[in-house]
Amino acid sequence: MGFERVDQAYNKVNHAAEISQVAISPMKVLLLSAYHAQSHAQWVEGLQRHLPDLDWTVLTLPPRHFNWRIRGNSLSWAFGERDLLREKYDVVLATSMCDLSSLVGFVPELAHIPKVVYCHENQFAYPASARQQGILEAQVLNIYTALAADQLIFNSEYNRRTFLEGSVALLNKMPDFVPMKSITAQLAKSEVLPVGIECAPISAESLRDENPSEDARLWLVWNHRWEHDKGPEQLLAALRACEYTGLPLDVSIVGQQFRRQPEAFSEIERLIARSDSLKLRHWGFLASRDDYAGLLSQADVVLSTASHDFQGLSVLEAATAGCTPLLPNRLAYPEWFDGRFLYPDCGEGIAEEGEAVAQGLEALLSQKRRGGLPKADVSSLSWERLASQYRRMLESAASSKSRGDSG
Repeated sequence: MGFERVDQAYNKVNHAAEISQVAISPMKVLLLSAYHAQSHAQWVEGLQRHLPDLDWTVLTLPPRHFNWRIRGNSLSWAFGERDLLREKYDVVLATSMCDLSSLVGFVPELAHIPKVVYCHENQFAYPASARQQGILEAQVLNIYTALAADQLIFNSEYNRRTFLEGSVALLNKMPDFVPMKSITAQLAKSEVLPVGIECAPISAESLRDENPSEDARLWLVWNHRWEHDKGPEQLLAALRACEYTGLPLDVSIVGQQFRRQPEAFSEIERLIARSDSLKLRHWGFLASRDDYAGLLSQADVVLSTASHDFQGLSVLEAATAGCTPLLPNRLAYPEWFDGRFLYPDCGEGIAEEGEAVAQGLEALLSQKRRGGLPKADVSSLSWERLASQYRRMLESAASSKSRGDSG
């Protein structure tokens, strides 16, 4: 009995020492961002800024050559970063663009590390495009990567729902040997944790003029990627409707631009140039972050006409700066904003949606002239609120290995 008590005491001391060692050793996180677009970079930077005590190892690949990138990232990393990937980590945090199942096959050491997959988007809910190719490959990759995860996280319920629905629809097309029940059960164990947003205070000198005036104009900002899925045709229809009614509107069209862009933007520029009521304040991407922040802190309204947004970070950014959102009643927007900030979803009716936007802007101008615009509270999506949830998520994933080992 004496030896037994000594052994128990020895084990307790060792266990306490192990706990102490865990406490002073930062969690080692391997973060893989396979298609490092602007919103993905904001997410990574936010995680590192608000969880600085974690030991981050980050691998990224540029957001270009989409079809090659999503299928080739496992090759790029497995044979270009093998030594780094074979190091010991507590958890792997990978975006859904990663070819994770192949990467684990190429680097077997990763198989024993808990893996969290974070879905900024999914390939099932994108609007159709004439330039879109290889969509089946991208959709299958989404499913494989999700199934390779120990924990699956989405940035919005809209993203999660459309992913699950799209996965079922695709699997139903397989001719035979489809383990539907097992796959859907595993995918359904997913959770929602949005990307955090910065809610820094706005300097007093850059605040918008809130003084009511009967001849006040409305300042509109549209701050999205200049691509078809952000609704440039709907934006054009809305500005045409505003021009037709003579709505006094200052317009800032900003956001990320590309070498090729929809023709609607050229038509928008011409429309504003010849209009008596519309005035162009900004046109094109603002490279300076300070200039962009200054714009958002002064504009009245942020508009989205998107047919694709899984969280809407550009809108959320503008809302934190005090812009009043005017958004379609679709996508992820109803999760963050109530009906005061939503206009009707008109589906394929582009002209009808343009009228709905114009009516919404006219109502907001009346409110501004009467004394002020409604503001949206998005503080629940701030990094200050969400960072602790990310920490708990990573800690839970990391501890799952020790629970599995003890079992």
